[in-house]
Amino acid sequence: MDLIDDDPQPGSNAHEFTVSQLSGAVKRSIEDQFGRVRVRAEVGRVSRPSSGHLYFDLKDDRAVLAAVTWKGQAAKLAQRPEEGMEVIATGRLTTFPGQSKYQMIVNQIEPAGEGALMAMLEKRRKALAAEGLFDQDRKRALPFLPRVIGVVTSPSGAVIRDILHRLRERFPTRVVIWPVVVQGDGCAPQVTAAIEGFNAMQPGGRIPRPDLIIVARGGGSLEDLWGFNEESVVRAAAASQIPLISAVGHETDTTLIDFASDRRAPTPTAAAEIAVPVRADLSARLAETGIRMMRANAQAIDRPRQRLRDLARAMGRPATLTDGARQRLDLWGVRLEPALRNLVRARRQHLASRPMPAATLRQFTATKRHDMDRLGTRLASARSRRLERPRDRLTHLQERLDSSMKRVEATTRRAIAQQTDRLTDLRQRMDRAMQRRVKLRREALNQLDRMRLTLGYEETLKRGYAVVHGPEGLLTSAQDAQTTARFEVQFSDGRVVVHPEGKAAKPKGRSRPKDPQQKSLL
Repeated sequence: MDLIDDDPQPGSNAHEFTVSQLSGAVKRSIEDQFGRVRVRAEVGRVSRPSSGHLYFDLKDDRAVLAAVTWKGQAAKLAQRPEEGMEVIATGRLTTFPGQSKYQMIVNQIEPAGEGALMAMLEKRRKALAAEGLFDQDRKRALPFLPRVIGVVTSPSGAVIRDILHRLRERFPTRVVIWPVVVQGDGCAPQVTAAIEGFNAMQPGGRIPRPDLIIVARGGGSLEDLWGFNEESVVRAAAASQIPLISAVGHETDTTLIDFASDRRAPTPTAAAEIAVPVRADLSARLAETGIRMMRANAQAIDRPRQRLRDLARAMGRPATLTDGARQRLDLWGVRLEPALRNLVRARRQHLASRPMPAATLRQFTATKRHDMDRLGTRLASARSRRLERPRDRLTHLQERLDSSMKRVEATTRRAIAQQTDRLTDLRQRMDRAMQRRVKLRREALNQLDRMRLTLGYEETLKRGYAVVHGPEGLLTSAQDAQTTARFEVQFSDGRVVVHPEGKAAKPKGRSRPKDPQQKSLL
């Protein structure tokens, strides 16, 4: 038997597909079956090419699903996918024939519960903290009294009204509002642009550059506040050269901008309280400081004056410094004169007992006279030297005393001049305030007087009206006038007494005055 069968196999009834036909059939089948699906998964690899499309993986512990979001839809995503994030993706399944694989076209991404958001938030916080964006040494001190405050918030919410109201109560200052969207897709880019825009302003421009920035928003859920957790907002707040206060949410709400800002406020109202002090407190402190300065100036003058008085009492009278020397000089002067007489007498007796030649006597007399002159000169010089030192010391002390008194007088004059200028300024301000007050009172009085004239019936009388006075008061009807024997009619320039004669016909409603040229119809 021949084991090799050379005859061809009979034909098959199965339809033959091309690759494109089979791929198209699979594509239609999958798209019809899975036109709209929601997938809960963990985000794996994420790719963002220059085309703008977004490619990422959705995976669980047993399978991986390729996902793509086209460029136009990627810009509208409320939440960008990040690796390791647990999400719920909404879209449709389709195939990619070029690689024989199926994939999911994602139109919407939302975190799979608050836990996933918190995990992603914590991961982002640690990454930014590792870069040093939350370090305390980066924090800037807030200005004590900012002249211009920039507020980044929604212009139509209650937050801006609360901030303006609190600033008006505490210390009115100029506020520049940068309107932004505080929730949704446009929140993060608009807040980032606002912070960078305020920092880009130049001092002295048409719009003043703020001294302080407040980023504010009311309370809300974690999803509502998510725009303030975006990396662009955090980096803009950390790079701001202008001190920034974060006032996002209520006291229990925490966003990443709170860590990057220079100061966190629990509420927007509290941010306004932190930004400016209370004007009444500043006025009280200023008044107290002025009083303390006046006391300090008075003490600075009184203490040196008392010190000079004490020193003057300790120095004593200048004459006492020379009393001892003068007394000793007087004593030696009294003793010198008898000693000189005795010396002359003794010398004369000695010469008389021993006769001397005339030439020797003349020479001796000249020598003694010369010695006496020299001794007198030395005595006068010594006396002058003894008196010169105390005199110089007294002169030096007098100069020091005069200099101290001049300094004290100059300080006193300056203090008195400053207080006089301050009192003059206060008096001028008080005069201006009184003039404004009197002017306002005068205008109010004139307005009330004009109102009185307008509402008074005397002005009405000038327009042709009259008032009828009866014996018991005003007459307001014709019937009362018919029963009154006498009444007065008041015009604008006086009163006229009227005595009615006969009875007038009772008027029926209002009647127009009869035209004398009109003929009767009867």
